[in-house]
Amino acid sequence: MHFPGTPVSLTDATAPDFSTLLQRQGLYPKPAEVHANTSLVPTHATTILAFKYADGVLVAGDRRATAGNAIMYDRADKVLEIDRHSLMAIAGVPATAWEMARVLEHSFHFYRRSQLAEMSIEGKVRALSKLLRDNLGFVLQGVGVVVPIFATYDAAANAPRVYFYDAMGAGFEAAEYTATGSGSPAVKAVLHFENTYGRRPLKKLKPNEATLLALRALDTAAESDSATGGVDRRAKIFPIVKLITERGIETLSDARLARLYRGNLASA
Repeated sequence: MHFPGTPVSLTDATAPDFSTLLQRQGLYPKPAEVHANTSLVPTHATTILAFKYADGVLVAGDRRATAGNAIMYDRADKVLEIDRHSLMAIAGVPATAWEMARVLEHSFHFYRRSQLAEMSIEGKVRALSKLLRDNLGFVLQGVGVVVPIFATYDAAANAPRVYFYDAMGAGFEAAEYTATGSGSPAVKAVLHFENTYGRRPLKKLKPNEATLLALRALDTAAESDSATGGVDRRAKIFPIVKLITERGIETLSDARLARLYRGNLASA
């Protein structure tokens, strides 16, 4: 990798990750020293969830972005593809989260091109932790909080992996499911009930069953949380739903979600 007008040494070319390369070249942005502005109301994106099902892991997010009590946007994409088998779902400030996703995507790509191998699962998890720690200055001032979910498929173990984080960068692996954002308490309640008292646990659900559960959970959260969009029946806006399997990532189209919804949930 070469930046115009900047000599790149062998050490730079073999940097372990994209962020380190930028730091060595003096191009990595330093944490900004800003003071909290109480008049600034940042845009927030909620709610996201992930759970393991029979074929892999499902990641979903509603489409609403809010600023205080105002709805800023009802078609926000909160589930972002990082590589062929990895997704980052975002809850918090979209401007910060989307930039983290871009840096993470480039970091994985740089490692793959420079090391001729995929970054390990542990390396990917820690790379996102580092980005969250670098954002700590903004978090402490309440203007850039991000609490993401990272989901991937571990080819070596032939198993899906799901991780959730706090705003300071601590990462935790979820055994079965997780959710973050303002609507997450309702989502977790739905997932717990289905996993514990439903006809089958989450890990045995087929793709359509898992998708219907995700729609139910987000729609339930929207009933009590104004920041969660759920299913917008009037505008026909559906959550973003993506599936990760050993074959890669599949994005479910709005047409497929609409058919599932009308056939199973609309009259419920």
